[in-house]
Amino acid sequence: MILESTYKASEITQLVTKQKTYFQTGATKTSKFRIAQLKKLYNSIVENEEEIKRALKKDLNKSDFEAYLTEIGFTLKEISEAIKNIEKWMKPKKVKTPITHFGTKGYIYREPYGVTLIISPWNYPFQLTMAPLIGAIIGGNTAIIKPSELTPNTSIIIQKIIKELFDQEYIAVVEGGIEESTLLLQQKLDLIFFTGSVQVGKIVMEAASKNLTPIILELGGKSPTIVHNDANIQLAAKRIVWGKFTNAGQTCIAPDYIYVHELVKKDFIDALKNEIVHFYSDKPLLNNDYTKIISERHFNRLVNFLNNGEIVHGGEYDPLTHKIEPTLITNLSWESPIMSEEIFGPVLPILSYENLDEVMNEINQHPKPLALYIFTESKSISNKVIERVPFGGGCVNDTLYHMANPNLPFGGVGESGSGNYHGEYSFSAFTHDKSVLLQTTKMDLKIRYHTTKNALRFIRKLLK
Repeated sequence: MILESTYKASEITQLVTKQKTYFQTGATKTSKFRIAQLKKLYNSIVENEEEIKRALKKDLNKSDFEAYLTEIGFTLKEISEAIKNIEKWMKPKKVKTPITHFGTKGYIYREPYGVTLIISPWNYPFQLTMAPLIGAIIGGNTAIIKPSELTPNTSIIIQKIIKELFDQEYIAVVEGGIEESTLLLQQKLDLIFFTGSVQVGKIVMEAASKNLTPIILELGGKSPTIVHNDANIQLAAKRIVWGKFTNAGQTCIAPDYIYVHELVKKDFIDALKNEIVHFYSDKPLLNNDYTKIISERHFNRLVNFLNNGEIVHGGEYDPLTHKIEPTLITNLSWESPIMSEEIFGPVLPILSYENLDEVMNEINQHPKPLALYIFTESKSISNKVIERVPFGGGCVNDTLYHMANPNLPFGGVGESGSGNYHGEYSFSAFTHDKSVLLQTTKMDLKIRYHTTKNALRFIRKLLK
């Protein structure tokens, strides 16, 4: 199933113009309006839950459990958190006044950007569309959504929900492929929010630069996992298998590769094997709840990785269903092709180490990852890794879970992205901090003027 575009360049330009005009009315800026839109969206998602799950099943073969946990429930929680806190977030924030500004008051106002563009990916096509949309709404913006053409069924239900709830001048969906994305990126927008690959992120950033449009990039990269010799091996294996093979590894913050201490390597690999069978059975290709690979191109790319190193578990695949078994590979080095790019699939390379410093040095030789996971019972070891290795976000003794905490910002650093969101950070992402100083007229600080006698002497004392 391929969605055909119904948009022409002139229609997209008209859509942007229409949203700019509507934004200028100020209708989107009140807390009452924003809360009302969030409640409508929440109720519609609840009403369409079964249809959303069916779409995710068709596009990615997601189970009901995985669809609700990672897509629907996640989105509903984001909305409820926003409804609960939005009025607090919107209040102007008073800042301290230095002695040099005696008689004044300083405030930060959170101002909407205006017309925002949200380009969402295929791996979590519902959640990664709705989460930034929630940010756009609570920020008081209008939004144009460009969902992925690789998940057409989910795109259709997103279009249905948005069309039923909102006028196009406020929130609109533009379906299609690269051509539509290109046309949208050529517009004079007020903010672009892109989730996807590093390669496409560079294209989006280049397009945004032509109009100096602010941009938030949620990208990816090779996220490392370190299993130290004092780790709880059984629990580490369980949480790594869950984090890696959820959505068949098609998760931007999935563990991309593992460094396990040589002393516990054998026990750890045995534990990983047991957990894979526990989660997906000994025949995962026949498991109806096991997610498929999104496309033939992506499937073939992953199959080629199976020629690397030594497969110690899994390795079977089915071209008809686009499924690949959860696979563990050892006897690898950084020269192996599988280590040259983000895997984004159910194939897990395992490297071993004896010296933790060497591991951290090796990780730091490569682009900064979106996530990092360290399994250890030692606080000093975990702190050492956290302090010495730059990464977007991560966990100690877990995987993925940091993303679900609305009080933690989610985002990358360097090639893994720029900007962050979730919870109040979504509000910050979609608003500009506008500084305002309120000056009194009841007095005037005369030493600020050069015409005042001895002004420079007093200024020297104040400005130290």
